[in-house]
Order: sequence, then C-alpha cells, then structure tokens
Amino acid sequence: MSKRLRNSEVCADCSVPEPRWASVNRGVLICDECCSVHRSLGRHSSQVRHLTHTPWAPTQLQMVQTLYNNGANSIWEHCLLDPASVMSGKRKANPQDKVHPNKTEFIKAKYQMLAFVHRMPCRDDDSFTAKDLSKQLHSSVRTGNLETCLRLLSLGAQANFFDPEKGNTPLHVAAKAGQVSQAELLTVYGADPGAPDSNAKTPINYARQAGYNDLADRLVEIQYELTDRLAFYLCGRKPNHKTGQHFIVPQMADSSLDLSELAKAAKKKLQSLSNHLFEELAMDVFDEVDRRETDAVWLATQNHSTLVTETTVVPFLPVNPEYSSTRNQGRQKLARFNAHEFATLVIDILSDSKRRQLGNSTTSLKGKVLEDNERTTSDTCRYNGD
Repeated sequence: MSKRLRNSEVCADCSVPEPRWASVNRGVLICDECCSVHRSLGRHSSQVRHLTHTPWAPTQLQMVQTLYNNGANSIWEHCLLDPASVMSGKRKANPQDKVHPNKTEFIKAKYQMLAFVHRMPCRDDDSFTAKDLSKQLHSSVRTGNLETCLRLLSLGAQANFFDPEKGNTPLHVAAKAGQVSQAELLTVYGADPGAPDSNAKTPINYARQAGYNDLADRLVEIQYELTDRLAFYLCGRKPNHKTGQHFIVPQMADSSLDLSELAKAAKKKLQSLSNHLFEELAMDVFDEVDRRETDAVWLATQNHSTLVTETTVVPFLPVNPEYSSTRNQGRQKLARFNAHEFATLVIDILSDSKRRQLGNSTTSLKGKVLEDNERTTSDTCRYNGD
C-alpha cells in the first residue's frame, strides 16, 4: 500500500480538491465522480487506481506523481489553455457540473477523442509521422523528462518501436540509463521488458549489467504482471521472481469438481487455442479481474447515499473499438461468470500460461520456471466454457 499523495492536489478534470484516484496512463489525479466516468471508458482509455486502497509499486506511483506535478494534464488540455478557447465557449468541467452529461461529455472529449491535444501538422504519410515521433521517444527516454515522453506517446509514438539503426527499443535505452520512471511509463504503454535487441539482450539484461538491480527486478515483475495479478486475485500471493519462481497455479478446494466432462472440455478447448488467441483471452481475463477488483474498491470507498447509483456502475468490460465485435462480445460475457466459474477460468489461464512458457523458449517470458502448484481453500469453482 502507498502513502497518500499531498492533499493540495486537485482533480485534473474538474478541479475538485483532494482527488482519491489516479489514471496511470494519463498521469493525472481524479476525483470520485470523474473516476466513475474514466472507469466507463475502459482500461484502453484510462487505467484507474485508488491512491490508498489499491496496492502500488512505489516506482509506478512516483511516476504518476511526477507527471501530475510537472503538468501532464496540460498535454490533454493543451487547446483549452489558449485564450481563444474561452472566446469560442470551450471550457473544462467544474466541481458544480453534473456527472451526466457535463463531466461525462468533457472527459470523453478529453481522453477518447483527444479533442484538446496539440496536433502535429498534417502530413500525407501518417506512418512516417509515427516513425518520427517514435524516434524522438527513443532519444528522449535517456533523460528524466517524463512529460515530453508522455506527450510523444499521446501523439502516436510507439512504446515498442524498434530503431533499426540503434538496434533496440526505447525501453532498452531507458533501462541502460537507469531511468526508472521512464521505464514505468513505457511499460504502461505496452513496452515489453523481455523484447530482445539486435544483440539478443533484453532491457532487463541491460539494467542488470549497468548495476540497476532494483530496476531490473521491477522489469521482471512487469514482465509477469498478467499472471501475477491473476494468481493474487485467487490466493492473495505472488511468485517470488528473485528466486526464479515465476508462476503460482492455485488449485480448487474441491478437486472432485474438476472431473466433470464440461470442465475437461473447456480446458481442452483453451489448450488448443493458438498463442495469439490465448494471449488475447488472457488479456481479456486480466481486464475482467481489474474490473472486479476496482469495483470492490469503488464500493468500499463511496458514500452509498450519493455516488453508488446505476449511473456509476460498470457492469461489464466497456467496448474497445480496436477489437472485433466477437472479441468485445466475449469480453462482456466474462462479467456473467459467477465466482466459481470465473476462478476456474483464471486457474486454467494460469496453468496453460505456465505450460506454454515451459514449451516455448522464444516467448518474452524467459528464465527458469520453478513449480509452485498451491492448494487454496478459496470459495471458487468451475469455468463452464460458455
């Protein structure tokens, strides 16, 4: 758990004092009302975490605090800082505005449509522009200027960009330079800690070689973030990566339940998925775990007489426009799994992640994997495969 940030902070979206939530990928702090809107956008738009009721990696919290204190919000509200915007009637939300429609419309415009972000001059070749931005990002991460890198990422720079001349990615550069906050920011935007450079070395290798062992350890944690989060959701424990233990696969309390033909068929179907489809399913289950855990924190921290209404509930994973309709429909179905069914699906995901890791040394999850199949008396049961 982290200590609370300074009470002088205000919500980035409506200026309410003492915000209790953060949007990790946007680098801003937000109030409860605005957080309810952020949650409805989905993690692809905004990754929200409670400042005190959610466990944080200290370096990730420091990254968010640095971005907020250095004016990251001006990236998302650039055009509103122009005096001409006042003349045209454009303004940000204020504390007196209603959540619906005022704050909702403003937040969607700000983060989904990027309506107030400073745009690059139009060019015929968008991919060339993205390549230019990515090269700038590649150069910028060796410094501590986080907001510059966030601005480049907001404009379309790719966190996993492989520079053919340098033979590496921005995360390789940040790791070699010991730029912890830059590494946190890049990985939030999808940078892979296990990606090899032209010499077959990963960012973890470079951090370790340069003596930044804490950073190397953190990159290993990020590399296994998905399976760690799933294991913690079920049994409250994470693997000890420092000892080479990379997976915990809990078992059902009543093992006889696992013998049903339906459960066997579901597991066999999971194992037959291609690596690509399996990774998609695993990421969708990760998002559903995040939704359920954030729901629990949300309900535990709200004034039930005011905020907990149908308008602030996120009943299933919001639609991601980058995904197919079939995948979005599948993501929404995850919310209908009861605790028993969902836990069995999570266990199957963990078990097959480990099997695929052991059988494929070319994946980004490298290293010797030690078994730790642990029985838990969790109140959970079977994935029904629907």
